[in-house]
Amino acid sequence: MRETFDSLVHTVSNLLDPHGPDGSFAPGDYSIHFFLQLAVILIACFLCGRLVTLLRQPPVVGEMIAGVVLGPSLLGLLFPGLQAAIFPPETRNLLYAGAQLGVGLYMFIVGTTLRTDHFRSKGPTAFAVSIAGIAAPFGFAVLITPLLLDVPGLFAPGIGRANATLFLGACIALTAFPMLARIINERGLANSSLGTLSLTAGAFDDACSWCVLAIVLAAFGGGPGVAVLAIGGGLAWAAFLFFFGPRILAPLGRAVERAGRMTATHLAIVMIAFCLSALLMDLVGIHAIFGGFAMGAVMPRGLLTEEIKRKIEPLTVVLLLPMFFTYSGLNTRLDVMNSADLLLIAALILIASILAKAGACYIAARLCGEENSVALGIAALMNARGLMELIIINIGLQKGIIGPALFAILVLMAIVTTMMANPMFDVVMRRTGQRGQAEPAAGV
Repeated sequence: MRETFDSLVHTVSNLLDPHGPDGSFAPGDYSIHFFLQLAVILIACFLCGRLVTLLRQPPVVGEMIAGVVLGPSLLGLLFPGLQAAIFPPETRNLLYAGAQLGVGLYMFIVGTTLRTDHFRSKGPTAFAVSIAGIAAPFGFAVLITPLLLDVPGLFAPGIGRANATLFLGACIALTAFPMLARIINERGLANSSLGTLSLTAGAFDDACSWCVLAIVLAAFGGGPGVAVLAIGGGLAWAAFLFFFGPRILAPLGRAVERAGRMTATHLAIVMIAFCLSALLMDLVGIHAIFGGFAMGAVMPRGLLTEEIKRKIEPLTVVLLLPMFFTYSGLNTRLDVMNSADLLLIAALILIASILAKAGACYIAARLCGEENSVALGIAALMNARGLMELIIINIGLQKGIIGPALFAILVLMAIVTTMMANPMFDVVMRRTGQRGQAEPAAGV
């Protein structure tokens, strides 16, 4: 039976292998393999997403796991020929481009969901929780980074302690803000103390982490000129959008309101604005996702942003983001954690990340006078990393800041902390008498 199965896999692998007898890759095979990859990715994400929902986990957890399953850690380990035939190295650039479009559009949509009123209603407490959720992870990073720098393969050779510390701190300080917002909205807690504090603190923490990442990317780019261009260009574009973006885009918002819907022309204008903003951030040396997020944040609220979510979000979440999860999975090699030292480091980073983020947010909320149940709910939600973690560590791997081993460790941390969010939050809801029967959040 085993021999028959192996023979079948071998036959399929040979049929899918795009290389000719001379080892060349025919240009026409790019489109064939692109659609093959999309089909395989969507099937894997659908199955894994369905599976984890049985455990009351959000589908994003299944999609994150599906990416790892399709990579060298499982499919490549069990059936290396089949995995290489489906995902040949020559097609990685196509997959990368689709992944960047997906994550850029998703961050654009996240930007349209930011609400400034959350920042005003619970100011002092939210600020204290935010600062605690940032200070503790960075404090941990200060302590552990010197030890990690001595372990080969975790950080790039020659990276300075300051940049390594800032990057690791940003990774640990991140919150899965989109998933946090989805859970709160689905359970009708948006106007509660718990919901307001979590949304405000999560948004502020992620904003700070992205700012730190921008600084690291600029400093890692190769000289003060690159850093000045990146930081100066990023700040200039952000300031331009903040002061002039709403005024420039207001006519678009009014046009959509008058039409009662977003027409093809309106959608084209929105996509042009997104692409130009993402392009500009890439050109100055930061990253396209910053441009997408900033443009989304200044889009006129109302029917325009509702139509953006209605027309763009489904395709982004269902088709494009799974490409990003798979691209991350293709870069994840769990087999590199093949020593007791690396396993110990993985456990240390996981435990310390949970204690630093969830513990600090809980203590800060309690010190500010919040009830124990509210503080526990904030800790449960703020601890999840989700897609945001995968975005930042993929940038770190792409830019040569971290190595495959640390990348794999942080992927595991992102999956585990994301899986913890719903069960922990359900416990809090039961303690407060709010059953929270909503389905597991679909957000990422």
